[in-house]
Amino acid sequence: MPDLTSSVRLLAGVCLAAGMASTGAAVAQPAVPGGATSKLEQVAEFPHQVTGVTVSQDGRIFVNFPRWTEDSPISVAEVMKDGSIKPFPDEDWNAWRNARKDEMTPQDHWICVQSVVADQRGNVWVLDPAAPAQAQVVQNGPKLVRIDLASNRVAQTIAFDETVAPQGSYLNDVRFSPDGRHAYITDSGAKGAIVVVDLARGKAKRVLDGHPSTQPEKGLVVKADGKELRRPDGRGVEFAADGIALSPDGRHLYWQAIKGKTLYRIATDVLETKGLQAGQDIGLEVEDYGKNGVADGLLIGRQSGLMYVTALEEDAVKVRDLSAGPKAEPRILVQDKRLRWPDTFAEGPDGAVYVTTSRIQDSAFFKPDAPKSLTTQLWRIDQSGGGATGSVNQSPAQK
Repeated sequence: MPDLTSSVRLLAGVCLAAGMASTGAAVAQPAVPGGATSKLEQVAEFPHQVTGVTVSQDGRIFVNFPRWTEDSPISVAEVMKDGSIKPFPDEDWNAWRNARKDEMTPQDHWICVQSVVADQRGNVWVLDPAAPAQAQVVQNGPKLVRIDLASNRVAQTIAFDETVAPQGSYLNDVRFSPDGRHAYITDSGAKGAIVVVDLARGKAKRVLDGHPSTQPEKGLVVKADGKELRRPDGRGVEFAADGIALSPDGRHLYWQAIKGKTLYRIATDVLETKGLQAGQDIGLEVEDYGKNGVADGLLIGRQSGLMYVTALEEDAVKVRDLSAGPKAEPRILVQDKRLRWPDTFAEGPDGAVYVTTSRIQDSAFFKPDAPKSLTTQLWRIDQSGGGATGSVNQSPAQK
């Protein structure tokens, strides 16, 4: 493995001690319910394209780097307080290289990780769609992996066969039921769907496969920098079901396609009974829950119940009061030109919201002369002046 200690640097102005002072541009924005204003702070910068981020209950920060336009030297990392990143859970899981795929076992290596999510039970879950460049799915590669944070060791691996992750699929993001029994995953690939996982049994099923709510919206053109975003061959953005969020009580799952403006939801008991157990068609149970506009990441605050929405066309993060019903409109929380394709959200233990910028519009997918490796960032939207800045010490498995 190359030396990763210098792969990421926190901004020099960020104090690494507890009670740190804020840094980055403070952007006063329209108030959210309660009258608070928000500040946008850069937490870290990476030399590779980042997508996922999560923050554990004790403030540890984890990120992931999918293999889209480069054979990234690390897939999943923990961000340390000294500005370095460490392969997580260890170097061996991060040893995969596309050029060596015939030499390596896909079941126990990160292939093309898209999402990392900490639950409220001391675990980080890693979602690996195993489709480098969002292209061919590596056989036996798609998986959802649970890592115990007390030991930093893999505790469970749920493999997805071709009935769950067929060729053309790209498992994108995941949420977990409050009781810890189920996971819900969006598939943003060629044919959008929702995947429901029984975590105890390790069983999964695709539902709403091809349903209009999980597909790109016809006639919609996604823009960036005010211009239509198209590949060199003229194709636009075609990502299907992507952003996903779960209500704090676990009763409703929300999602939308990136190429889409509409937010959809369904009752989770329908997913778990009619969908997962009975395998019934549940399309008629889906609700249109109003318009978010073009968005990638979604998050519902654990305490506030507000939905955060990445507004990638506007270099912004918006917030929406779901209790106001489907007609409620999202409002800008922070807007800054540095938020180039705000991608994935996480919530810290103090309620601060974190968001990555993956700069998809700047990537070789859409700009042939772009570098294979993009510099990307992790940001914090802070309303209180505090938040996690990374792990203080090496974790047990890394000592």
